[in-house]
Amino acid sequence: MTARTPRPAPDSPAAGPPAVSGSRAERIGDAALDLLVERGMRGLTHRAVDERAGLPQGSTSNHARTRQALLETAVRRQVELEARVLTPHEMPGPDAAAGDLVDALSLALHRYLTDHRALLVSRYELALEATRRPELRTFFDTAGSAFHGPLIAMMAAAGSPSPERHALSLIAWCEGLMFSCAAGSFHSAVPSRAELRVGFDELLRGMLGG
Repeated sequence: MTARTPRPAPDSPAAGPPAVSGSRAERIGDAALDLLVERGMRGLTHRAVDERAGLPQGSTSNHARTRQALLETAVRRQVELEARVLTPHEMPGPDAAAGDLVDALSLALHRYLTDHRALLVSRYELALEATRRPELRTFFDTAGSAFHGPLIAMMAAAGSPSPERHALSLIAWCEGLMFSCAAGSFHSAVPSRAELRVGFDELLRGMLGG
């Protein structure tokens, strides 16, 4: 369900902080995303992040003094973790056949839906908050655009006459499917990789022909 191992807060001071690794920024980002999944935006506070990450009180405030800075830390970590799931380096090169692109896309989406669904929940929490905070909207869009360029390039290499428009359609299809399976009416019916492959094949054939 989650791309991170949950870090339960200790029951008492005697229990000591949980074992964690990684940089302080990563620990804070991971804890922030975990809290968003479990408690929603209202549960994301500097103090709660300190407790979840096993850091001394005030550590998160020192790293991200304002709520905006804390949200940006969460978005930055979200993008880092999504890059590990979507793995752009696994995408086929410009000379690959359309079937190779379908295989790669179905693999990435199936991996996301089966092993990293909590990342989808934290993404939706952050996306909704960005609709209320213009300053976060800009940061969120800029961070997320890192995935757009490679997809546009792949569509162009596949022969799309309108790669930007087709990339948007492909992203929208994926986003709709992910929401339906993570938080919508199909949350208990995740498609198999074979089913996802059929969906991608139909979509790309409609765009590219053949």
